[in-house]
Amino acid sequence: MRTVIQRVTEASVDVPAEGYRAEIGNGLLVLAAFIDEDTQEDLEWTARKIAAMRIFDDHEGVMNLSVKDVGGDVLAVSQFTLYASTVKGNRPSYIKAAKPDVAIPLYEKFVELLEQNLEKPVRRGIFGADMKVSLLNDGPVTIIVDSKLKF
Repeated sequence: MRTVIQRVTEASVDVPAEGYRAEIGNGLLVLAAFIDEDTQEDLEWTARKIAAMRIFDDHEGVMNLSVKDVGGDVLAVSQFTLYASTVKGNRPSYIKAAKPDVAIPLYEKFVELLEQNLEKPVRRGIFGADMKVSLLNDGPVTIIVDSKLKF
């Protein structure tokens, strides 16, 4: 499982074709992608890591607080392109990314685990939809978390 986490002052996802919008204020935008080999352990580890990651400033301006500590919100958006391979040619290959029949249940379970760790609802995009994502990155702070690279 691979995620890109961005600390934001605001973020939203729109799906114009479905009249759908989800938005947050201060918190994290989490872009998430999955591969066939992802397990429950990958989902749990990543959800715990994101909820506890200390990337918000404390009163001394030091990144020492988690999104949970600051009462921030989370917007989770599926993004299979995080597994793009750019090794050959100029057209990225997405062959490693899980197909929807595998990825959708993983995404849904991941969001559920995030909600459990945060003890609050997580806003989300619509899997597979043509989404328009907007954000105001705070810092900027952008972190990549890959469950296959944990040591």
